Order: sequence, then structure tokens, then C-alpha cells
Amino acid sequence: MRGLWLCFWSAALFLFSAFESPLAAQPLLLGIDVLERRGFAGLEGKRVGLLTHPAGVNRRGISSIDVLRRSPRVNLVALFGPEHGFYGKADASVLVDDNIDARTGLPVFSLYGDFRSPSKEMLDRIDVMVIDLQDIGVRSYTFISCMRWTVDACFEQGIEVMILDRPNPLGGLKVAGPPLDSEWQSYVGAFQIPYVHGLTIGELALMAKDRPGWFKVAERHRLGGKLTVIPMEGWRRRMLWPDTGLNFSPTSPNIPDVSTVLGYSMVGLGAQLGGFSHGIGTPYPFRLLRFKGRTAKEVQAALLAKRIPGLSFPIISARTQKGATIEGVYVRVDDYQRLDPLAISFHMMQITASWEPRAYTGASSQDAGLFNKHTGSQEWWDEITRRGSQASVDSFLTKWRAYCRDFQNESRRYWIYDR
Repeated sequence: MRGLWLCFWSAALFLFSAFESPLAAQPLLLGIDVLERRGFAGLEGKRVGLLTHPAGVNRRGISSIDVLRRSPRVNLVALFGPEHGFYGKADASVLVDDNIDARTGLPVFSLYGDFRSPSKEMLDRIDVMVIDLQDIGVRSYTFISCMRWTVDACFEQGIEVMILDRPNPLGGLKVAGPPLDSEWQSYVGAFQIPYVHGLTIGELALMAKDRPGWFKVAERHRLGGKLTVIPMEGWRRRMLWPDTGLNFSPTSPNIPDVSTVLGYSMVGLGAQLGGFSHGIGTPYPFRLLRFKGRTAKEVQAALLAKRIPGLSFPIISARTQKGATIEGVYVRVDDYQRLDPLAISFHMMQITASWEPRAYTGASSQDAGLFNKHTGSQEWWDEITRRGSQASVDSFLTKWRAYCRDFQNESRRYWIYDR
């Protein structure tokens, strides 16, 4: 049964509201569910701030805001929102203003506007910051950056942090992609981890607190900061999202379902520069590939020639949001176990260098910097700009897989969940 589901990860078939996997025979409890079952221990008598978004719900789909507000033991006094806003509707990179939540009357502080981390004035209102963000397991997705910047600020001001843990939709065993060079750390690369890191947001926070320099506050603040992770119950590392039996709530406008989560990890980097587009504005964001000036058959042939394990590339038609019908190549996962999610992106870059030689060598300093902040590897940038279509993708993938094995071995000590 599980093998059958792994063959698809498609927008049409990956709607799992009623799916129950043998791996989730017992109901999976999210961090918010465990916190509630424990009677909100650790929050009594404290002014509580909550950093969350629309995907911050309990296993029944009830907002964590409401779960906290309805308890007489919790004094929820302030709300905080990441990129895409507290309501999850803002597009990527669009700044969001503070406001007052009309439903609760609580102040909503944007951590993707004038501030990327909560200010002292914001933190003066609270005693503990609860973080409940559904991450997607990919380094450049900014919720883990928001977590880092928030923890930094809280530790510096002596504010406790409680993270309510959630599943990594890609599972806890898949680790892939290049490392992040320190010179390219940014809000789309807050930690020096592989692009697909295989950790939950809670595990990553525990690892970061133990590693000098991962949180940027002074050593005394990092070591003295109080961090509590409320773990899930019933989650295992081998679980992908359909194995959890949970509905998936969109985490941002272009991540509406779990098919898109996997697509983001695969092709997001490959369309950073050059003529590739990856389906934004169609029913298949991050799954439908096209290339400016090339037919779908040409794109399909170029990808098939790369012989990327675990993937196939059927040509499909799709209707855009503007009403046009287009043809493109759908990135279909046939074997998740064999899949290196990042392989396709770097082969896309090689194809781009062949079809559009100036895409990299002619990039502006701003575009090159943004590319490197997402990709993370200066060594790869030097390779693709120097050798173009002759860039040695396979040798880099082999090198990065060795790095990822080492990273996973190092990160095991912070695992909360077994296989």
C-alpha cells in the first residue's frame, strides 16, 4: 500500500484527507496536541506569544490559536507571523505589516516586514514564545530562518522558547543537496545544513542550540537560553506526509499540497536563473517544467537524456490562472527511495547553460548573489560559470551525498524520533 502511494506524489492523486497508512495505526499527536494533553504545562501564569500561521493547527484541523485561547490556563497576549504573513496569503518576498487580528483582538507582529526578529518592545509583552510553524524540510524555505531569528532575540532578552514539533513532510531519512558555505548564509539559508536536511523544526532547534555559532546571539545567551521542544507522539522518521493520516494545510500560496512540497525540493533551485519555469500559476506549482523558446518535447528529451533515478517526465496540458492552455513536462516521482531530490535541479542548470549560455556568465551581481544564497555552494557557481554545459553534475552530486551522509550521522544525536 505504501509503495503504491510513493509512486505518485502528483497533484491529482496526492490528496490524502482520508488516507490512513499502516505506519500511523495509532493517531499521530502533533506538538500542540501533546501540549494540550499535558494541561499546557510550562505556560501557566505566563504571558504567551505565539509565532504561527494557518498551517499551525492540531490534528483535527483546529487552529493552535484557538487551542491556546480556549484554555483558562493560557494567557495568550500576542501573535507573530513569518514570511507570507500571519494569514499565509502574502506572496514570497512581499513585506507584511503589523496589524490587529480582527477575530481575537490581539496584536499581530510581522517578522517579515520592518523586523525579521522580534524587537525588545515586542518581547517586553511576553514571558514565553511558543513557535508552531509547519516547515517543509528544505533549507531555503524561510520558516526555519524565522525560527532562528526569533530564538536569537528571545535568548538575548531572557524570554523562554517553546517549539511545538511537527512532521517533516519529506520524512526524516532523506538528506540531499549541497552544503551552505558560510559566506552565503542569509534568510534563505540560516543554518549550515544540507538543502534537504531530514530534521523536524524541533530537532533542528536542538541541534542549533548545541552548535556554537548556529544561533547568532552571544555564547552566554545561547547557553543560558531556555528552549523546550514539545515532541510529537506516533511520528517515525520513515513516515512521509501520507503516512501520518493528517490533512495538509497550505504553508504558503505556492505550496498548497504535499505534491508541491516535494516539487519545491526538486526543481526550486533549477529555475533560479535562465529560461526554465516550474509551474507557478498552474495547478502544478513546482511540478510542471517549461523552457522559454523550447517545446515540451524538447524539454522532455533533454531531461530523459540525464537518466535521473526515480523520475519520469510525461507531457501534460494545464490551464493557467489567466485561462491559457499550455503544455509542459510533469516531474513525476516513480521511486522515492531511489530519488535524490536535488539531482534534477542541477541537471536543469546544465541544460540551461547549454540552451542559454549567458544565463550564468551574464548574470547580474544581484541575481548571482540570490542564486548562491539559495544554492549555497560557491564551488558549484564557479563550476557552472566556468564550464557551462560541461559542468560535472554527477561528480558534485556524488560529493554532496558523502557530505549528507556525514551530516546525518552527526545529526543523529539530536533525533527525537526513531525510524
